[in-house]
Amino acid sequence: MKRLLKTIAGAMVVGLAGVVGWLALFPPELLKVGDGYAAKIVCSNVFLAKRDPQAVLAEDVQAPGHPLLKFVRVSVDREEESVTARIFGFAAPGRAVHRPGFGCTNVDESGAQALAASATEAEAETGVSRVHDGAIGWPDGSKADIEPAIQRVIEDSDLAGPGIRAIAVVRDGRLVGETYGPGFDRDTPLLGWSMTKSVTAALIGLRIGEGKMDVDRSELLPAWSGDDRSRIKLADLLAMQSGLAFNEDYGDVTDVTRMLYLESDMGGFVASKQLDAQPGQKFRYSSGTSNLLSQLWMRTFDDPAEALAYPRKALFAPLGMTSAVMETDASGTFVGSSYMYATAQDWARFAQFLLDDGSWNGRRILPEGYVSFMRTPSAASGGDYGAGQVWLQENGIRAGTGNFPADTFWMLGHDGQAIMLVPSLRLAVVRLGLTPSRTGYDVQKLNAKIIEALD
Repeated sequence: MKRLLKTIAGAMVVGLAGVVGWLALFPPELLKVGDGYAAKIVCSNVFLAKRDPQAVLAEDVQAPGHPLLKFVRVSVDREEESVTARIFGFAAPGRAVHRPGFGCTNVDESGAQALAASATEAEAETGVSRVHDGAIGWPDGSKADIEPAIQRVIEDSDLAGPGIRAIAVVRDGRLVGETYGPGFDRDTPLLGWSMTKSVTAALIGLRIGEGKMDVDRSELLPAWSGDDRSRIKLADLLAMQSGLAFNEDYGDVTDVTRMLYLESDMGGFVASKQLDAQPGQKFRYSSGTSNLLSQLWMRTFDDPAEALAYPRKALFAPLGMTSAVMETDASGTFVGSSYMYATAQDWARFAQFLLDDGSWNGRRILPEGYVSFMRTPSAASGGDYGAGQVWLQENGIRAGTGNFPADTFWMLGHDGQAIMLVPSLRLAVVRLGLTPSRTGYDVQKLNAKIIEALD
């Protein structure tokens, strides 16, 4: 019996060693995605939002995410400004590095060196993020002009929803309501997730206004020459009707998770996809499309450093969005689908910019009518999506139904990020938080109550 037990124990040790060796040397891609995700989210929140890494791991990564993320551990190197995540403490390490002005990026060792070299010149252009003067009214400063009826609505916990981190309400060019969740305030940069797509569309609008891009242009990439992808227009990419195959499902290793956490060149990954529908015929929500758009607008510059400096110089600085940071992939292309951090007040400044049809303090920045183009219904989406990376319905509620005016449109992001914009009411509502869809939270109830509360 002792001999048998020893044999069984020996076999278990050998088997365990084999499993450990397999995980260490040949980890499944799902584990690589998980560690890449954990490293990226912790890195951005530590170095941009100045949050505690263990709190971010527990609250932002593990609590709402895949069960396997419970086994991830992270280490922070504050001297190198990097975060490494390892599942089970040793397997499938994922690493993200921080660069001032450009946030955090998933990299391997060679990628980190190349990325640092590519941004050297552009970093000098980023300037220093500053806090707005609390004694000066928004948007020039950070002082709110609170309307009690609206403030009561946004402080209602049922309407604000679980995981609320910030709500800001803009009316007639004034900040008339704001509230924050525990541990967050008006100076905390928050991730917009897919709300970043609308910022990407605005950057393209700037390049259109400068004569460097055209929505009707096809033949967008040399690699597409000679096949049906050459017929894809810039307008098709903006309206999510390119016809390129792309799987947007989360929670496993799909196109979107592979792109965000395993690919160093996200735009190139998407450009390699083939058509599974003819351009302009089928709506498919695709974060890949938005990253390809980022690559396209950045390639309109001869100098990569000039492209890297462009969002801050051409958009964020004129609007006073001093906290705004767009993050790049390891190739140096902005992740225009998902990765922009900004305070709630700076997200509100961008919203006010769209309410004013792309003007700021009387100065036109976007081409006249471009914002109207962005919210023009696309036929392929059945009217759900606009021509320029915005939504025309949220949670089944369409513009023009209930008490939502016909010109209402939305910027929407993963886990409960939302901005409602209503030009006819001069109204924007920014709602940021960590609110997975499984909670059943409906931001439209908050939006409807705010519209009701308007005097």
